[in-house]
Amino acid sequence: MPVTWADWAATEADSIRAAGQWRQLRSLEGRGPRFELEDGRSVVAFASNDYLGLSQHPAVCAAARAAVERWGAGTGSSRLVVGDRPVHSELENSLADWRGVEAVLVFATGYQANLAVLTTFGAGARIVSDELNHASIIDGARLARAEVVVYRHGDADHADQLVRSAPGRALLVSDTVFSMDGDVAPVAELSNLCARRGAMLVLDDAHAVFDVDPVDPQVACIRVGTLSKALGSQGGYVAGSRPFVDLVVNRGRSFVFTTGLAPSSAAAAKAAVDICRSAEGGRLRRTLRGHVDAIRERHPSPIVPVVMGDEASALAASTKLLGAGLLVPAIRPPTVPAGTSRLRVSLSAAHSGDEVTRLAKALADLP
Repeated sequence: MPVTWADWAATEADSIRAAGQWRQLRSLEGRGPRFELEDGRSVVAFASNDYLGLSQHPAVCAAARAAVERWGAGTGSSRLVVGDRPVHSELENSLADWRGVEAVLVFATGYQANLAVLTTFGAGARIVSDELNHASIIDGARLARAEVVVYRHGDADHADQLVRSAPGRALLVSDTVFSMDGDVAPVAELSNLCARRGAMLVLDDAHAVFDVDPVDPQVACIRVGTLSKALGSQGGYVAGSRPFVDLVVNRGRSFVFTTGLAPSSAAAAKAAVDICRSAEGGRLRRTLRGHVDAIRERHPSPIVPVVMGDEASALAASTKLLGAGLLVPAIRPPTVPAGTSRLRVSLSAAHSGDEVTRLAKALADLP
């Protein structure tokens, strides 16, 4: 008898559990970073990407409410059909001015933005990708049906070799800040080599909150950003020259064939951009910088990994912290390589100094 789908699914689930990699959803009540678990325990979460705490900002929430009243809960269609609203172009213009580019295109998710860029520009090219790039980059490269080659993490010399040997067009893609280690790509070196070789550079700025090196002005560059992390809303965007962005509008299947970003999310993101560009935004970044230094001085991002090694050790450490009212997730394979299971500490300007001090002490007390 052939194996039934139910038997196959059960076997797959058992193999995941046996490897110590089973995951399940956790419902949280409250407004981040302070939540109540389903069993009634109060916790402070050090797990969110809400780096500046803007998801809870009164102006951001008010903008979302006003957009719902004006345009409703959703757009009802792809933006190229009848899903475009004035708030989309207002947000795109605001982002373009902030990022110093000619044009921006907003997506329903950052994942879709990476898929659109890589399938539009990567088809028929060699895609040169950092080995620790985000899953959305990996999947976008696969969907491009391109030749994909991987360079050693952060190794610009290795990347240069792979770009130089490309038989035709080359596209180099990298996270700016890597989501599991919180380290920063050698942006200046990558952009310089792309300028020398005539390669396109694609940078995913999703986790970039603090300043990074500028890009060589001579390089053909596209930047992918998110509305879902430091801006506290939902969605993503592609930023670059007008011809590049216009091509994505016409060729990016994950833009063309999906419902447009909800007006409430677009309005919330625009309000968040306004805050980021203000004196208040500067204060929030300084607060975040102080929190990061309290956990790991001069670490370049709000993502601070605490590598434990095996899955069991990481899970035990996460459970111990939860017992102290601190929610810090254990990150395990396949998200990270085997033997590098870790606690992934994500800091926010919304954390108080006392909460960060509690976390620092609890981490120091781990075995």
